[in-house]
Amino acid sequence: MDLMVGASKEFVAMVEGEMDEVSEEEMAEAIKFAHEAIKAQCDAQVALAEAVGKKETREYEGESENEELQQKIHEAAYQKCYDIAKQGTSKQERGLAFSEVKEEVKAMFTEEEIEEYGDLIGKYFGKAQKAAVRDLTLNEGLRLDGRKTTDIRPIWCEVDYLPRAHGSSIFTRGETQALATVTLGTSRDANMIDSATLQGEERFYLHYNFPPFSTGEARPLRGTSRREVGHGNLAQRALKGMIPEDCPYTVRVVSEVLESNGSSSMATVCSGTMALMDAGVQMKKPVSGIAMGLISDGERFAVLSDILGDEDHLGDMDFKVTGTADGITACQMDIKIKGLSYEILVKALMQAKDGRLHILEKLTDTIAQPNASVKAHAPKIIMSRIPNDLIGAFIGPGGKHIQELQKASETTIVINEDPVTEEGIVEILGTNQDGIDMVLKKLDAMMFKPEKGSVYEVKVIKILDFGAVVEYTEAQGNEVLLHVSELAWERTDNVTDVVNLGDVIDVKYFGIDPRTKKEKVSRKALLPKPEGYVARPPRDHKGGRDNRGRDNRNRDNRGPRREKREE
Repeated sequence: MDLMVGASKEFVAMVEGEMDEVSEEEMAEAIKFAHEAIKAQCDAQVALAEAVGKKETREYEGESENEELQQKIHEAAYQKCYDIAKQGTSKQERGLAFSEVKEEVKAMFTEEEIEEYGDLIGKYFGKAQKAAVRDLTLNEGLRLDGRKTTDIRPIWCEVDYLPRAHGSSIFTRGETQALATVTLGTSRDANMIDSATLQGEERFYLHYNFPPFSTGEARPLRGTSRREVGHGNLAQRALKGMIPEDCPYTVRVVSEVLESNGSSSMATVCSGTMALMDAGVQMKKPVSGIAMGLISDGERFAVLSDILGDEDHLGDMDFKVTGTADGITACQMDIKIKGLSYEILVKALMQAKDGRLHILEKLTDTIAQPNASVKAHAPKIIMSRIPNDLIGAFIGPGGKHIQELQKASETTIVINEDPVTEEGIVEILGTNQDGIDMVLKKLDAMMFKPEKGSVYEVKVIKILDFGAVVEYTEAQGNEVLLHVSELAWERTDNVTDVVNLGDVIDVKYFGIDPRTKKEKVSRKALLPKPEGYVARPPRDHKGGRDNRGRDNRNRDNRGPRREKREE
């Protein structure tokens, strides 16, 4: 677990963190353990204050109150709000009904009274509305949309919602809807982190967007909000532990909240899971999420599953829990009341587990397991390795070779160095399998090492006066000289008498010739020696040939030629 807990000596106020599929019991025990440590810190703060004294605090004037006005508004609005809440209507219908009651309350006062008590009228109406909604749940176990405390809103979901995305899904739960897309890239697309406490890069990251229209608002977009950053981090924490370590891609998930009535971050987790599976990312396990709420009057309490936006606003707790079928992967809890007991905490965790598993079943009904491969239009990454001393030759001067290869193969090639083995790790990314195969063949050719004594098929790619340049067919680009003397047993005056450009022949590899210090291959070694064949002896210096076949006549001390020059 990586868990952060904020608390006073009496109660826990905030919990946030990520876990490796821990159980609900372990989670509760961890929070309790943290609270005990916090109590010791609180005692230290109190002891310090007692030792050095406290500064005098200023008196401040509290808010103005009017108990008579509050009672009047409560009597006029409470029952009407209670009845509206009990109808189980939609968010829009309920909002309009509450607005009508508020206008009726305002109509009870003269213009002079509204001008004098305007702020208090709105404040006391809000209190009456909140009391009605909370009492409905505590008294009858009913909620604003007609559900019971443990019920989950209706769910529908779909994958491959955007056919040209690398992976996509849409997840709808009640009046909350999230559309997630997945984009696959190379290590160059990693998210660079340069913060005060961490420098590095992320190969998996998630962005959460909450546009104003998702809640029916019309306002300008002014950059990413604190809320979007927090919800995006929570969803990223929930999913990142299920991305396999050997995933070759940099994976970016973007969640667009299209409609929101509570739990949009948990909808992001659900849609993100399905989009990743749709993209062919081999997730270890699917992840789902649920937001839990609490309503308590100090004696009675009700834990709510899959809370609405109004229940978040009017309730006492917002507890988001994500996880797989085997345990919790992330959580975030904000508590608005004092004295949350561990009994309530454990009940909320266990109720969250039931809801989480119910939602997870809906996800796996839609897509049971990750697609076996990425989509045809999505880039494929193939990983390969080359020795460190070949990296420079593969890249070429100024990147010439690798740029030409990328252009010809229509791929993106990235080379990183393994910090342990110092080998070159080559990432080949492209949508065209033929282009990927072209790069792999180039790598194979560079790393091809023929074995001494083995026979290989070669293709003649160049004709020279003293032999033919041949290329190994199984390692195109890997060339060697077939000397004229190794073409046939008979004397060969012209190379083209034996082989021509484009011919495919077999040769035997002899390794490094100790005399020339170059690789030696032979065609004649694979041919039967002619009957009665006698190797032509090298001429001597008086008129024969040396062991390189060169004419030695008249070369002894350059005698005759020297005499002629002297004459």
